[in-house]
Amino acid sequence: MSETVIEQINRLKKEKNAVILAHYYVDGEVQAIADYVGDSYFLAKKATTVDADVILFCGVSFMGESAKILNPQKKVVMADKNADCPMAHMVDELKIKEVREQYPDVSVVCYVNSTAEIKALSDVCVTSSNALKIVKNLPNKDIFFIPDNNLGRYTAEQIPEKHFIFNDGFCHVHKSIHKEELLKAKEAKPEAVVVAHPECTPDVLEEADYIGSTSQIIDYVTESEKKEFIVCTEIGVFYELEQKNPEKKFYSVGHRQFCPNMKRISLEGVAQALETLEPEVELPEDLRVKAELPLKRMLEYAQK
Repeated sequence: MSETVIEQINRLKKEKNAVILAHYYVDGEVQAIADYVGDSYFLAKKATTVDADVILFCGVSFMGESAKILNPQKKVVMADKNADCPMAHMVDELKIKEVREQYPDVSVVCYVNSTAEIKALSDVCVTSSNALKIVKNLPNKDIFFIPDNNLGRYTAEQIPEKHFIFNDGFCHVHKSIHKEELLKAKEAKPEAVVVAHPECTPDVLEEADYIGSTSQIIDYVTESEKKEFIVCTEIGVFYELEQKNPEKKFYSVGHRQFCPNMKRISLEGVAQALETLEPEVELPEDLRVKAELPLKRMLEYAQK
């Protein structure tokens, strides 16, 4: 009898002493075989504590880079070499240099959804779950928030004492969630609670009952007594929501809540990556060291 792909994955995981980390936005069947599933902050932390020779990342390239930056001694392998995040590339070195020259006191606050090169030019990294806490703790008044414009503006609204400089980056999935479609969804499901990710545009966030990171949304929904929710983030999160809340109903706003890069990752791809241990994430050591500092600062500031 031939081996199933899941049996192959479990066998290879033991043979290679590998641990599988998966983001909430990958397909449910991939989340189901992962050792750990979480948002970018959880996975960044978890990567520093796992006892394995190989970290197999089911997510987009910046996540694998972050794992490698924090774990240079471990082999980090991506489940799909072409899974990338467009927003991670939406800021450049010249813009950072210009802002630093204009605002000598500035702290360059880099959303973890960014390339290793951009992290290396930043002062501290943040995620959607800890951005508010970390920026509040920074001594700097001037904050250049990169690359996501929407998360930057959402954070700035809650810290009026700081002066923010914004970048033009965005998440194409969250930007594709439109207020008009959300209003139609609310009209169709008037009892439903609206939960939204801060990468959504401000007009969508204004209609939300709760705003939080992917993991915060999951926790909020799980603790809520309500039974229906309109979810304004990538539809991959529905798997975890339904696992934890089988008695509750979840609705999307529209068909565009879909990240094609996250959905590239398949069970077959996971098995192949474990078999070959490729594609491996490799970074020049000087770049890795520079990019490590803002990530370590993030983990330190988040504990304060």
